Amino acid sequence: MSRTTNEINRITTTVISLSAKILFAALVIFLLYEGATRGYALGYEVFNPVAAEAAPGRDVEFSVGEGEGLFTVAGRLEEAGLIESRLVFVAQAVLYEYEIYPGTYVLNSSETSRELLQKMDEAAAEAARQEAEEEDDGQ
Repeated sequence: MSRTTNEINRITTTVISLSAKILFAALVIFLLYEGATRGYALGYEVFNPVAAEAAPGRDVEFSVGEGEGLFTVAGRLEEAGLIESRLVFVAQAVLYEYEIYPGTYVLNSSETSRELLQKMDEAAAEAARQEAEEEDDGQ
């Protein structure tokens, strides 16, 4: 190969290598930006939930079956239009240590996901309290 050809190959290799590095850096910056933006939005929704619909909303009778898991219930609530995001609902349930118990609930679409979780958690606590009182009365 001639000296000119070697020089052109060296310059071409340098340009391609530099272009690849710049493209990789741009991709990393883009992914960091998107991750931070979406992470912030998710965190904001978890700690500052909004209702699926504006007040007065609509009442929906919602049943939770025996043995139904948190993810299943969250998916059904999202399909019913009672929550905006099943991921936020699950994160709140885990973070705030709410439990969902089997039963039938009257939920409103103008309630936030956290309010829905409270209702499902309190209803179960109330039912357990009534059972305990009935057992005490029976003895």
